[in-house]
Amino acid sequence: MERTEKQKMLAGEPYRASCPEIVADQRAAAEWMAAYNRTIDLADRDALLRERFAAVGKGATIRPPFHCDYGYNISLGRGVFLNFNCVILDVVEVTIGDGTQIGSGVQILTADHPRDPVERASGLEWGVPIRIGRNVWIGAGALIMPGVTIGDDAIVGAGSVVTRDVPVGATVVGSPAKARR
Repeated sequence: MERTEKQKMLAGEPYRASCPEIVADQRAAAEWMAAYNRTIDLADRDALLRERFAAVGKGATIRPPFHCDYGYNISLGRGVFLNFNCVILDVVEVTIGDGTQIGSGVQILTADHPRDPVERASGLEWGVPIRIGRNVWIGAGALIMPGVTIGDDAIVGAGSVVTRDVPVGATVVGSPAKARR
């Protein structure tokens, strides 16, 4: 039996986001974001996160406005903090470890597209999971690109573009992000 486009998406295989099942999930996520982003009460925000996300650790906080593709592929550890205007494109899993702090305007992007223009025009895309360890600090405006793993206790400088894995305890800065000496 052939897999659905959503099954392909969740497996990180090339898929078409225009299929009705995925479009319906995008609409549900847009409705959820509208509710989340207008909610002031912290307990109500927590309840909304738990309703939509794969996992939410105790004390995890996301300050609105917040944007994501689906939400159901996002797992937050205990005490995770995301500041204003963060974006998570979660076509596949995004895991953020306990105690990680993420600055305003950070983008965590699992979605990827063909490099060949003919393939790109076909509408295919895919995702590559992102894993962010425990006690990581990601500065404002950083971009975390598809497939990146950031090790525990690492620091990503503000405005950095992280295209490669970051080792445990490392500090990276720049575009593309490189280890700071």
